[in-house]
Amino acid sequence: MRRRSLLIAVPAGLATLAACGDDKSDSGKASDSASPSAPQTSAAPPPKIVDGPLPAITAGTKFDEKPTVAKGSGDPSDQLAVKTVIAGGGKTIAENDFVVAHYLGQIWDSGKVFDNSYDRGARLALPLTQGAIIDGWRYGLIGKKAGSRVQMAVPPTWGYGEQGNAQAGIKGTDTLVFVVDVKDTYKATSSAKGTEVAQDDKDLPKVGTNTDGKAPTIDVPDADAPKKLVASYVIEGDGEEVGAEDSILVQYKGVLWDGGKEFDSTYKKGQLTSFPLQQVVKGWAQGLTGKKVGSRVLVVIPPELGYGDTPPEGSGIKKDSTLVFSVDILAKL
Repeated sequence: MRRRSLLIAVPAGLATLAACGDDKSDSGKASDSASPSAPQTSAAPPPKIVDGPLPAITAGTKFDEKPTVAKGSGDPSDQLAVKTVIAGGGKTIAENDFVVAHYLGQIWDSGKVFDNSYDRGARLALPLTQGAIIDGWRYGLIGKKAGSRVQMAVPPTWGYGEQGNAQAGIKGTDTLVFVVDVKDTYKATSSAKGTEVAQDDKDLPKVGTNTDGKAPTIDVPDADAPKKLVASYVIEGDGEEVGAEDSILVQYKGVLWDGGKEFDSTYKKGQLTSFPLQQVVKGWAQGLTGKKVGSRVLVVIPPELGYGDTPPEGSGIKKDSTLVFSVDILAKL
């Protein structure tokens, strides 16, 4: 079973894209551990960044290896201790970025690991936005570079506060130790990168090829909707191929075939979204499997691979609607 981290709430758009019907898998259930989601109250002043103390990493010392971290020795700092263990050479992380990262978190006093993404086999895309993640992560990662391993000791003030996190066994007095391997960082304006592919079929929608972070146009033709799934490159990237069980980070825009009305968009929300392909409608899962990271993909989903006669309430999608999406695959997690 792949557990879902409690890092963030349901990401923007996922409620619309979520698969309908009887899902016998428990992959969508919340993890019984915790990760650095924001507590209900978070209004502390900025911390002072200090060098330590920080417990030793005793095994798994390479980037992207699951680390083993010693129990904290003595009293932790009451400020935010941050150390770049491995310096990367990628993009600089800024506030409100989405960082794609593996991480492990444990409690200073006991050394108990309360969450890690390495065992789940997939990185997470984490928004460094106030209120979406604990402040220790925001202050500790901003200014670091992608490709870095960063270790942090986060006091309660910039962690879960006095309430702690009972589900994870975190008390309101616990300092938390994190090791974070940042693979990459993305902005809300991130777009596909690759080679434009000719859109020659006059009976299919035409998708804009702009990569300036603005939503591409989707022009639906005055024609009957295709009966079968369509998934074709608009821009072909050169990254890894997406597998059927992978999680991905995307930008997307969705419109109805009938009338071309937009019903969902990460561009409009100003926030990227990530999800496992096993937890979205079949048309998305089938259409994006095998496509390359960095690509923009036109996906036309017939009703039986979308929502059929049970569209999400309040979505603006009618029963038996054909859906048209432009999807930028930014990263495989």
